[in-house]
Amino acid sequence: MHYYTNYSAIVKSCELVSNFLFDLYQVKLRSFDSAPEKLKRLYCEVDILNSLHHPHVLSLRTKWVNSDGATYNFITEICPSGDLRAYRRKHKYVSLKAIKMWAHQILLGLKYLHTHEPCVIHRDLKCSNIFIKGNTGQIMISDLGLAAIVDRSHLAHSCLGTPEYMAPELFEQDYNELVDIYAFGLCVLELLTVETPYHECTSVAQIYKRVITGVRPEALGRVQEPEVKRFIERCLGKPRDRPSAAELLSDPFFQELNGCNYLVMQPVVPAREDKRQSVDAAA
Repeated sequence: MHYYTNYSAIVKSCELVSNFLFDLYQVKLRSFDSAPEKLKRLYCEVDILNSLHHPHVLSLRTKWVNSDGATYNFITEICPSGDLRAYRRKHKYVSLKAIKMWAHQILLGLKYLHTHEPCVIHRDLKCSNIFIKGNTGQIMISDLGLAAIVDRSHLAHSCLGTPEYMAPELFEQDYNELVDIYAFGLCVLELLTVETPYHECTSVAQIYKRVITGVRPEALGRVQEPEVKRFIERCLGKPRDRPSAAELLSDPFFQELNGCNYLVMQPVVPAREDKRQSVDAAA
């Protein structure tokens, strides 16, 4: 969760439940006096996190406002190894199987979001918004500040996101949850090549022109394995041809993971809300 870091800080890391580490954030609400939209996004993300409980979606453990109403506090689970982009750039030699394991977990998280009632469209999925626990390999999707909660039509209309990962229909402001699948395909590409998609472009305008005309990132041309390239292309297809997260989970791309118990799922503790007088009371 990055958009509010100018207004908050991790003030304490603590162990609230056996074997669970957490980050405690404090947000000075007066910092948002000149930025009400950012405050709205903060509340939106925390509210969304509070309703989601899945091993591959970053969990919110508790939230509260101090008794003086000046500080908004919330606690999220720690991913000590940081985001997947930084982790991948730190570890240059990663096997294809490991990347498949990461991708499989991301899809499990997306499937949960997309089949949630109501449906949650992330809209800003990228490797820097996906976190990893290096000791277990557990992947968790984070940064839901731009997420959209949609009704049964699953349609959204706002143009939001990071240009390098935005599907063509997102620019056109008429889309559904499959924009996350497009972004997921580019995440897989980045994990393989350690390059940000469309890094060859020097402006947002160049990225926009390439995306809406169907020009793929140059990095895709450097992917040698036919099965990998086919999988990514499937994610980047036109909306009517683009598969859901559930459909991609059964793709032959993941065949070698069948029967592989690569992750011990951690229990998810629902968040609670209360009011407290001090940070120490949360610890």
